[in-house]
Amino acid sequence: MFKQIALTLFTIFGVTTVTNAQLAHEVGVIFGPVAFQSDYGQRHDNSTNLGNTGFGIGVVHFLNFSSAANGNYFFNEHFKLRSEISFSKADFQHFGSWVEGKPSAGKEKLKAMKGKTSLFNIGTQLNFSPFTKTHDFENNTGSLSPYISLGVMASYYNTEANSSLGPLGLESTTIDKYLTPSDGHQYGFATESGLTISAILGIGVHYKLNEMNDLIFEIRYQAFNSDWIDGLNPNKDLYKENKSNDSQVWFNLGYSHYLEF
Repeated sequence: MFKQIALTLFTIFGVTTVTNAQLAHEVGVIFGPVAFQSDYGQRHDNSTNLGNTGFGIGVVHFLNFSSAANGNYFFNEHFKLRSEISFSKADFQHFGSWVEGKPSAGKEKLKAMKGKTSLFNIGTQLNFSPFTKTHDFENNTGSLSPYISLGVMASYYNTEANSSLGPLGLESTTIDKYLTPSDGHQYGFATESGLTISAILGIGVHYKLNEMNDLIFEIRYQAFNSDWIDGLNPNKDLYKENKSNDSQVWFNLGYSHYLEF
């Protein structure tokens, strides 16, 4: 029953529409920490990168073309189509030079600001293994298959921004840069939900445990086409230091199992 459910679930992505070919399916899970790059804290600051972290988990499906009889030997042996449903969550606060040093009213307002976001992702990627043929990897327990991946995801986000000093939007709780209107919003902060698109770039390796099972180690970068994912987006015309959209880096450990449909 599990195999039928797994295949049906990922068919909705359109990845199993290839006809006249014998295809292999793999399903698995991925999980690990997520480092969020946002408008909280100082960009390229270690305390920010370590402090604004969260956790992600996902279910993945690989469409393996190694048995396909379509005449494209190189593609069949070096590429897999990957579909994914994943969830991540992170908490935010300000770190770095903007809140360190001699106390001030502005620093206290920044220190009091907190945020959080959760993301539900669905999408597809193309995995390319440049050094290892799929058949060679499948037939050798203990072998490695490094890969790079490129893809796109649709994400539903739910974000929240608040302050321990009181409601944001008041001069007593919020520094000026977040009181300025930004990108169609009354302020440079928001508590909201929405949809966004993101691009995925990853690098990883499959390790062959045995004939039917692999381990996955992966690092990947997810770049969003929105700057509201973390709940902060100061006016970019006035505050050039916040010009970049939000992004996150995943450090994943995973497991995949080959299905015999």
